[in-house]
Amino acid sequence: MKRTSPALARSAIMRAVPGKDTAPELTARRLLRAIAPGYRLHRRDVPGNPDIAYVGRKLAIFVHGCFWHGHDCARGARIPKTNTTYWRAKIDRNRARDARNLEALRRLGWRALVLWECELRDEEAASLRLRRFVQGSAS
Repeated sequence: MKRTSPALARSAIMRAVPGKDTAPELTARRLLRAIAPGYRLHRRDVPGNPDIAYVGRKLAIFVHGCFWHGHDCARGARIPKTNTTYWRAKIDRNRARDARNLEALRRLGWRALVLWECELRDEEAASLRLRRFVQGSAS
C-alpha cells in the first residue's frame, strides 16, 4: 500500500472543491428566484466573473466561501496546520483579487454584493439582504 504525505492528501481534497454551483451558491440562487428571476450565471464578460449577474441592471453578486476568501468568521479564520505559509499567501492573493474586481466593477458603474457562505445559513436574513440589493437599497 502506497502512503501519501498529508500535504498531497490536502492538495487532492482542495483540488476537488468545485468553483461554481456550490451549495451556498445554489442557496443564493434559490432565494433570488423568488425575489428577482432573470439573472445570469458566471459571466466572463463582467469583471471578476460574478457568480450571479443582472447585466442590464449592472448588478453583480459574489457568493464567497469563508475559507477561500478569508472571511473574518470562525471558518474563514481557520488555516490548515500543514503548509500554512502557502495557504496564508493564497488567501491573501484571493482577497487582493476580490478587491481589484470590486473596484473594476465600481469604475464601470456596477453595484456588487458579496454574500458569505456563513451568511447563507440564515436564509431569512440573506433573502432580505438580497432583496434590498436587487431593489436598489444599500446592501
